[in-house]
Amino acid sequence: MPILVMKFGGTSVATLDKIKRAAKRVGREVANGYDVIVVVSAMSGETNKLVGYVNDTSPMYDAREYDAVVSSGENVTAGLMALTLQEMDVPARSWQGWQVPLKTNSAHSAARIEEIPTDNILAKFAEGMKVAVVAGFQGISPEGRITTLGRGGSDTTAVAFAAAFGAERCDIYTDVDGVYTTDPRVESKARKMEKVAFEEMLEMASLGAKVLQTRSVELAMRYGVRLRVLSSFEEYNPNAGTLICAEEDIVENKPVSGIASSREEAKMTLVSVADRPGIAAAIFGPLAEAGVNVDMIIQNISEEGRTDMTFSCPVDQVKRAAAALDEAKAKGELNFGELISDTDVAKISLVGIGMRSQSGVAAKMFKVLRDEGINIKVIATSEIKISVLIDRKYTELAVQALHDAFELDKA
Repeated sequence: MPILVMKFGGTSVATLDKIKRAAKRVGREVANGYDVIVVVSAMSGETNKLVGYVNDTSPMYDAREYDAVVSSGENVTAGLMALTLQEMDVPARSWQGWQVPLKTNSAHSAARIEEIPTDNILAKFAEGMKVAVVAGFQGISPEGRITTLGRGGSDTTAVAFAAAFGAERCDIYTDVDGVYTTDPRVESKARKMEKVAFEEMLEMASLGAKVLQTRSVELAMRYGVRLRVLSSFEEYNPNAGTLICAEEDIVENKPVSGIASSREEAKMTLVSVADRPGIAAAIFGPLAEAGVNVDMIIQNISEEGRTDMTFSCPVDQVKRAAAALDEAKAKGELNFGELISDTDVAKISLVGIGMRSQSGVAAKMFKVLRDEGINIKVIATSEIKISVLIDRKYTELAVQALHDAFELDKA
């Protein structure tokens, strides 16, 4: 039998009624001739509650016990889903990470998947099981301890299973009905896209789109797993949602496919840094060691042997970044005049594989922002992306103006 992977997020399994609704979708795919691997998240709000229990009990917690506690939410959902399917006369059983076994490294709370042996589940399919309900987000370390994959890890679990089992497709059921040209809450004319290339989705996910976890898209692109994002709350439609696929599966590429925006950005500038070989390493080495996620980097023209270095990072990492740079300065590893932080910025990004073959996108973007009176603070580009930092108060205006200018409401 062909295998289909179906993943249900927390909002899709938030109550027993929603679990029944999801189970009916699974039953329909079984009737269509599939053996199904269902990957489930914890019921909505459950993981936050479990994390709260851990923090209240032990603020300096043992990461191994943290994983033991927070992984339990998925176990409950998996068991309830299997029971619901059994009540529907669909042969199903639940699988915790260690039973598969989903093998990971030992990085508790941020583990990486290393191997998913298929023998155990395939043997049960051969015996007549039609649905394997897998607890997402969790695995087992070489030491035999439960591990978790980090927030959004159930998406990664689902894609990894699809790759390991050679699934026909991996359907990600969530509370949105697909991937939109931009956030519909910001731009009412945002349009749901039928297909998005892996590279475009990877850029949008990393730039702030919350539909899919970045690691899951990376995995799908690496192994060629066709992903479909669709709503668990809409009536059944075999053509619903958005397909995330290879570039060659998309007939014609517009220069811009979507606009991502993120308000949680900060701009940091080191003023008067010595312009010498190795200065970039002296700055960004300590930041990397401190776990600061640096994105856009701009270096000014050198004057009298000194230069300024500007970079962006998540706004909640500003204090960590400042501490790391101040420590490097105190040790004599880095010399700069002052550190200026601007925590009132937003990042706006145009994404599209069509940029590779069509010129003028950057010029048009900058003209649109100019016409709206929006000043650009930082610019960064890649082959399929143009990102700018602007004042946060202009986020909605910038997104709406660019969406109109590039006619993203039209297919």
